[in-house]
Amino acid sequence: MKGLKISNAKIVNEGTIEQKDILIIGNRISKIGNHLEVSEDIEVFDASGKYIIPGLIDDQVHFREPGLTHKATIESESKAALAGGITSFLEMPNTNPQTTTLEEWEAKNERAAQTSYANYGFMFGGTNDNLDQILALDSKRVPALKLFLGSSTGNMLVDDPDVLRNIFRNTNLVIAVHCEDEATIKENLKLAQSQYGEAIPIDQHPIIRSHEACYLSSSKAIELAKETGARLHVFHLSTAKELSLFQNDIPLKEKKITAEVCVHHLWFNDTDYKKKGTHIKWNPAIKTQNDQEALWEGLNSDLLDVLATDHAPHTLEEKSNPYNAAPSGGPLVQHALSALLTAYHQKRISLEKIIEKACHNPALLFDVKDRGYLREGYFADMVVLDLDREYEVKKEDLLYQCGWSPFEGTTFKGVVEKTLLNGQWAYDQGKVNPKSAAMALTFDR
Repeated sequence: MKGLKISNAKIVNEGTIEQKDILIIGNRISKIGNHLEVSEDIEVFDASGKYIIPGLIDDQVHFREPGLTHKATIESESKAALAGGITSFLEMPNTNPQTTTLEEWEAKNERAAQTSYANYGFMFGGTNDNLDQILALDSKRVPALKLFLGSSTGNMLVDDPDVLRNIFRNTNLVIAVHCEDEATIKENLKLAQSQYGEAIPIDQHPIIRSHEACYLSSSKAIELAKETGARLHVFHLSTAKELSLFQNDIPLKEKKITAEVCVHHLWFNDTDYKKKGTHIKWNPAIKTQNDQEALWEGLNSDLLDVLATDHAPHTLEEKSNPYNAAPSGGPLVQHALSALLTAYHQKRISLEKIIEKACHNPALLFDVKDRGYLREGYFADMVVLDLDREYEVKKEDLLYQCGWSPFEGTTFKGVVEKTLLNGQWAYDQGKVNPKSAAMALTFDR
């Protein structure tokens, strides 16, 4: 078995930053310690001046395969993820066909086994009529059940209260939810159309997909989770008001109800619509600066448990449509970590907290087996960072199939230099290793 020693690195892991060596044998971490002695046949990488972190686990991406491959593929987006320090991803079920049957779920895994460059797991989609399929899922292979409680992108709205209650009562999986109240959104859209006709300006997006739409849906989902005892994870919080629904006075492992925040809701606010337009149209919508600041505070105070991207690419042509026709979502996996590292330099968040929320907590929350930490015996997924290097996001450097980024023209401070995946250098200074080392994620349940 081949070996690799990473020496003289500043390791950011489990709340500390320490300079140590890491010995990797095969695809796992063999030893972490000071001045490790190794035989001559072990490759040595001197990481002096660099920081080593666990590979990020992104718990919410849309890689568009099958059926929407003009936007993206598992291959293209997993390569971009590696460039962004994301070594494992959990992909959403609103593809075409939707991942709402065991057959389609297996087909997606088979495709990833052939083409993914990062470790992969696929959430299973709940509908109004597939409880029998949900009950047949293997909890060691399926990370979570995904429910859309607002229609968002795709057509997977679960709107039958009896069905929802049955799902919440009958699954032991984490139930991950997109929370926006559909009736509220429809009413707000009708009002906007009466005022603007078909020429609705983009700055109406957070008014149409409003604070009230988010809070009403989130609070109902949490009420149902408390009633049924279900394990609930609320995706992509976007409002200050919703933070009141969550707890920070108990450890994550004891929480039955958890929440996630995405990088775009931390980076942008509604003043950015004027410059970025529909390129920052997401569901839930980017909201006010007050919401943005509250989300940062909620992240640092542990009301918010997980950092993610909700990476959801569309073609530039699609995104350049007028408001009504422009789809929601954008590509983020390649630059999310750099945005967070820049926020670290701006003193918004510590390195330790970034790693807790983007590496450790997704592993804990979804019971990801032997990943998310730098520990002896764990898989060797890790990222080499140069915290002091600055770079500008340029179109020619993008690995996304869609070929654009909402961050184009932004200068970040903090660079992913290399990414190690299952003991193999998978990304190095702008180049992805053509030999994939990706594995299917498994879940320790």
